[in-house]
This record gives sequence, structure tokens and C-alpha cells, in this order.
Amino acid sequence: MADADPKNLADAHTQLPSLKGRKAIITGGTTGIGRAIAVLLASEGVEIFTCGRDEKHLADGLERINAVGKGSGIAVDLAERKGLERFFTEAEKALGNYDIAIVNAAVPVEGLTSTSDEEARYAVAVDYVAYVMSAHKAASHMRDKGDLILIGSMSAHSLGAESSIYAGMKKGIQGFAEALYKELGAKGIKVGLVEPGLTGADFQYPDIPAEKQREMIKQDKMLRAEDIAVAVHFMLTQPRRAVVMQLAMAERVKDE
Repeated sequence: MADADPKNLADAHTQLPSLKGRKAIITGGTTGIGRAIAVLLASEGVEIFTCGRDEKHLADGLERINAVGKGSGIAVDLAERKGLERFFTEAEKALGNYDIAIVNAAVPVEGLTSTSDEEARYAVAVDYVAYVMSAHKAASHMRDKGDLILIGSMSAHSLGAESSIYAGMKKGIQGFAEALYKELGAKGIKVGLVEPGLTGADFQYPDIPAEKQREMIKQDKMLRAEDIAVAVHFMLTQPRRAVVMQLAMAERVKDE
């Protein structure tokens, strides 16, 4: 139209909801990807309740979270049923009603033939059972409105032999998230899955030490945990009508 206002940008960008005043639980939010998510959301005005297995990591993570916002948490092992139940009980005490749940806590594990029985059982308890049960607890709490985001892995796409247990579980989480989107979407809860590629975190120790990780990130051969946090932020700031079901993030392919 000839008389249209060229400065009217109403059609340039969808209106993004604010995160200020929302409350979130984050499993494994004291290090790596979970910590990066917690810090970013806290800086946006989201109150955080998180957990980690190590008291020192918890204290350090909460110090950073509270430097930019508000957060609390406990040290607990989600592989244990009582530990998982304690986390969700304490989360309700600390936050009251929360409307964001980030299921992130995971441990590395190698292939079937190179992993002991005890290691395999523990990994399944953390990386799969605790994922499903955390989603169950969070969905029961949020009931008819909220956001549930699962942190998966690009391993679900590559299915490498050297990480058959881990990749197999992440493939299971991929299917779980897709089905859960349909189940909970009808109830008002949005479900999304973020699948990071190789990301700098203590998760990569001892195979990739800290100095090597920093060099790989500098060379664009590895993602930063903060990159994954931005993906989660993107999911959470979509209008309620829009669901980002799956977001796969890989490190950039570079010519050698």
C-alpha cells in the first residue's frame, strides 16, 4: 500500500513471551549444559531449583546463578529412587508451583562390552530411568500448563559402536520425547527435545581435558554449553501456539 508506514514492524517478528517471574527445575544444573541453562534462565528472571551429585559443584553453581538471578538446590543422586523423590519434594518446597522443567542430568558410558555390569546399571538409572521419572514427576506437578524440555544427544543420530549403551538410551529419549509431545500437548504442556553435539563440559573428562576443550571451542570444533542454553531459551520464548519439538545442534563441519 502506498500509504503504509515503513516503520511499522508488526509483521517482522512474532511477539515473544517474557520469562520473568517463571519458575524452573533443572536436573544436573550445577555443571556443564545444565549450569549454562540455569544461569541464562536466572538472568532472564526465572527462579531456579536444581541439583547435582557434588556439594562443591552445587555451591559453585548456585553462587553463579545467584549472581545473576535467584536459585537454590540440593546435592542428590538421581539414580536412587529416594534421591529423585527428594529432589522433587524439595523443589516444591522451594518454588511452590513451577512451570518449567529441564531434564538434563546424565552420565557418560561406553559400549556394552567395555562397560561393567555396575557401570551399565548406574548409567541406565541416571540417563534413562531418571529421565522418564523426572518427566513423570514434572508433568504431574504442572498438570495443564508449562514447558518440559529434555536434553538428549546427537549420539541418537550417529549410534556409534563405542557408545552403544549411551547412544541407545538417547535414541530411546528421542522417541519418548516425540510421543510425550503428543500426550502432554493435549493437556497444555509443551514438550521439546534439544540434542547437542560435542559440547565442552566436565562430562567429556578425562577423554578431552579442559585445555583441549578450550582449544577445540576456539577452533569451532566443539560447542560451548552456553550454545545449548540459547537453544533452550529459544524454545521457551516461543508463543504458546508454537512448539519446537526437536532441535539438533552439531558443531560446525570444517575442512581439515
